[in-house]
Amino acid sequence: MTTSSYDIKDLGLAEEGRKRMEWAEQEMPVLRLIRERFEKERPLAGIRISACLHVTTETGNLMRALAAGGADVVLAASNPLSTQDDVAAALVAYEEIPVYAIKGESNEVYYQHIKAALDHNPQITMDDGADLVSGILKDRKDLIESMIGSTEETTTGVIRLKAMAAEGVLPFPVIAVNDSDTKHMFDNRYGTGQSTLDGVIRATNVLLAGKTFVVAGYGWCSRGIAERAHGLGANVIVTEIDPIKALEAVMDGYRVMPMEQAAPVADFIVTATGNKHVIDSNTFAVVKDGCVIANSGHFNVEINIPALEQIAVTKKQPRRFVDQYVLPDGRQINLLGEGRLINLASAEGHPSAVMDMSFANQALASEYLLKNRDSLGVGVHALPKNLDQEIAALKLRAMGMTIDVLTPEQELYLNSWQEGT
Repeated sequence: MTTSSYDIKDLGLAEEGRKRMEWAEQEMPVLRLIRERFEKERPLAGIRISACLHVTTETGNLMRALAAGGADVVLAASNPLSTQDDVAAALVAYEEIPVYAIKGESNEVYYQHIKAALDHNPQITMDDGADLVSGILKDRKDLIESMIGSTEETTTGVIRLKAMAAEGVLPFPVIAVNDSDTKHMFDNRYGTGQSTLDGVIRATNVLLAGKTFVVAGYGWCSRGIAERAHGLGANVIVTEIDPIKALEAVMDGYRVMPMEQAAPVADFIVTATGNKHVIDSNTFAVVKDGCVIANSGHFNVEINIPALEQIAVTKKQPRRFVDQYVLPDGRQINLLGEGRLINLASAEGHPSAVMDMSFANQALASEYLLKNRDSLGVGVHALPKNLDQEIAALKLRAMGMTIDVLTPEQELYLNSWQEGT
């Protein structure tokens, strides 16, 4: 180890982290192929990249791929509870990548780590929630001139970035990795669906079968959660503000109603909307005694925790990652993981197989930014469709599956109008 700049929990955890990263890599064949190409071509040689991502085994393998491509990489956590301390140690000890992340760090330390990542003077930032871009706009505008661009991993971050673009304050191009089909259709649905239920079950060890499970929202993440909860035997209710998504939830077999009607019958409520105070004081006023509340959206603002703290008469922690609030009328509300992403607070995040595609998108997005630095305008951009399809094709090949190919006759038919009935 030669890097001396880092802030992690315990360097002695490095060997455990290395082994777990190797285990995860077995399920990440697409990213492995990209890393092998990067090692030969070195497309990111000399480029400074600051990443603000969940520090997991999968992220560790992404950092290895970027470094293999020649990038000078620094990593900070994108959530105070999402860090796997052994992975942070392994990246420092074995990969010589500076990491600023400690599971359970305070908000103050979290933003110190964001500052450390920006002190790397990045030319590309890699975000999960847009905190690096936000930090540049608020505190480090001196970095803008040297910035090539940024990539964004998650729905919440894309929402923030599009708001920046709409206000005319976004100063460089951003690739919305989350908008790639091989990201949101798989990571958000299958990854969030499985890992959220994993987090809820690990935190509570409560049987879901026969329980009433409320899912706030019906975007890609929420529908994955609903599918998995239903698969475990729960009676699923969906709350929504979008009539089209609400109608889709109905057609998928779920009950749909406002949160104030769902809360009194809910054994579980999980949010994944990207919005603020989805569970608010009016929810706490009617929620069922003993209800378990969790969040799988990026920020903990989806649950109005200050309002819950204010109305509760007592608070205790019967299990790790469970805060039990007792209300004046005796009802108990069980909040999981401090309202932070439950799939990372009490579990290990998304399975490696789906993060393989998500982080393949991130790696290719950084290369795409560099190759197109003179032609990409300011704004939020999608990764080109051909790169999305390349990732899907690599994934299928790694899974041992093949698909049909159009014949010349079929291609001609699809690209002409003369032939009809």
